Amino acid sequence: MIIHVILLLVGLFLILSGANFLTDGAAALAKRFNISSLVIGLTIVAFGTSAPELTVSVVSAINGSAELAIGNVVGSNIFNILMIVGVTAVVAPIRITRGTLTKEIPLAILSSVVVLICANDLFLGTGTENVINRADGLLMLCFFLIFLGYTFAIAHNHSDGESAEIKTLPVWRCVVYIVGGLAALIFGGRLFVDGSSEIARSLGVGESIIGLTLVAMGTSLPELATSVVAALKKNPEIAIGNVIGSNLFNVFFVLGASATISPLPLGGITNFDLLYLLGASLLMFFVGKYHKVRMITRTEGIVMIATYVVYTGYLIYQL
Repeated sequence: MIIHVILLLVGLFLILSGANFLTDGAAALAKRFNISSLVIGLTIVAFGTSAPELTVSVVSAINGSAELAIGNVVGSNIFNILMIVGVTAVVAPIRITRGTLTKEIPLAILSSVVVLICANDLFLGTGTENVINRADGLLMLCFFLIFLGYTFAIAHNHSDGESAEIKTLPVWRCVVYIVGGLAALIFGGRLFVDGSSEIARSLGVGESIIGLTLVAMGTSLPELATSVVAALKKNPEIAIGNVIGSNLFNVFFVLGASATISPLPLGGITNFDLLYLLGASLLMFFVGKYHKVRMITRTEGIVMIATYVVYTGYLIYQL
């Protein structure tokens, strides 16, 4: 067990470090080709924060660990909404813009609905088992392209906003960062998935539980760090955009790509988990809409954290 825990921690360290190096190298290289900071921020930097989820889910799909792949995405999205937004709101109340409340958060709700529909073949009478198949995966990737187009359109209309801060690096270092980052992501992803799977077997629990909790929390560390730092710097609003962007990326790209590589039977992932994700998305909408000034207060942040603790407690109780 100790060896597997060490493998998991080493894998997580490599994944987080690899994502950071890959993002820095790719962004610096793109900057040298005169690609705007805004475009880099919307693509490379956004990809970098979700690279851990992508790595773990794709490796899990390739290895045949479907429950780990789906649990990682669903668990990460629940953690993002309830814990990251909740903790950020406790540090500093979050103001929400009208556009975020009427456009971005509804997109997050839509992504939860899409997963719920795609995962209910038995209820809908479209299959003999609940599985997110290649057709579902391709549909999610189409949604991702629409979301990407929407993001660029919004950015074009707000081109005077704050751009991504990008390091200036020599070309050789950019290449080293990119190659090294990719290698760390791939190797770390394998270690992390293998360690998680073995821990699940050692504890006698399903991979779905490990994916929804331990793996989800680990791969969401970049988003948590980014949001808390933003709150400490008196910019807690960044947390909402960070969480929504990550959740949409996780469902439409990470889960879509994983299902396209290999169909993903749900196994131990139940409608309770999927409905909890939908409920968390709706909760984020309603707590933001409750005040006339569109704000998530510290009290509401505590409620969101408590809601996540209840969910995790339920999963542990089910063991």
